[in-house]
Amino acid sequence: MPSPFPGMDPYLEGYLWSDVHHSLATQIRDQLTPRLRPRYVARIEIQMVVDETPQSEIGILYPDVEVVRSQRRPLPPRPSRGGLLVAEGPAPTAASLLVQLPEIEVRLATVEIYDTAQNQLVTAIEILSPVNKREPGLTKYRAKWRELRGAGIHILEIDLLRRGQRPLIHPRIPDSHYCVTLARAHSSGVHVWAIQLQEQLPILPVPLRAPDADVTLDLGQALQSIYDRAAYDLSIDYSAPPPPPELSTDELAWLQDQINSSASQ
Repeated sequence: MPSPFPGMDPYLEGYLWSDVHHSLATQIRDQLTPRLRPRYVARIEIQMVVDETPQSEIGILYPDVEVVRSQRRPLPPRPSRGGLLVAEGPAPTAASLLVQLPEIEVRLATVEIYDTAQNQLVTAIEILSPVNKREPGLTKYRAKWRELRGAGIHILEIDLLRRGQRPLIHPRIPDSHYCVTLARAHSSGVHVWAIQLQEQLPILPVPLRAPDADVTLDLGQALQSIYDRAAYDLSIDYSAPPPPPELSTDELAWLQDQINSSASQ
C-alpha cells in the first residue's frame, strides 16, 4: 500500500525512523548500483554513535525509554499512645528514586560511492538522523562534513526530519519542512532543495569523478518503495497527529485531506 502523501510521510519521523533510515540507505544503494557499474560501486558504511542527549526524543524516537524520578516526601508522623501526634525533630523523608537515562547507541548509515579502479571514496550520501541535528552530535557531524569537503569528496545530504537544527545555515535558504543539499568537490557553492510537506521529493543528481556524468537518484521512488515493502502503513495510526513539531492549522487540514483521500481509494 502506498503512502497517502506525495512526498515525505511525516508519520515516519517518529519511532519508525531508525528502520526508515536504514531501509532508505539500502534502497538508495540498490537504485544507484545499476547506474554506477562498472566504474563505481555503492556501499553502506555503518557508524555507531552514542546519543548523549536523548531527552527530547523520549516518547518520539525512543518510545520504550522512560525517565523515572521520585521526589523526596515527608513520611507521615507516627501517632503516640492515645492517638496524639508527637513531633520529635525533623520528620524523616522517604528515599528518592532516580533512574538514569541509559546510553542509547544509534546506528548511522551512509551510502558511499567508490571508484572500482582505485577503491577511493568519491561521493558520500548522508541521511540525517535526530542525533545529527542537536548537540553534541550536530558539531560532530559538521566536523565530519568539513573533513569530507577537505578531502575532495562530493556530499549529498538528505534531511527528511522536521525537528532539530539543520547543519547548513544560510540566510538565502528558505524555511522548509525538509531539505537536501549537494556540495560538489572543489566547489565553493552548495546546491539546496528546500522541500515542503506538500511537495514531491526531488530527483537528485549524484556526482561522480570527471569526466563521468552525474547519475540520478529518484528520492521519492526510493521512499515509496521502502514504505510499501516494509508495510509501514500497518504500524502507523493515521488518526493521531504526526510526531513533533506541530503542524499549522492549514498544514493539518491538508494532511487530513490526504489521509481521507487515500482511505477512500
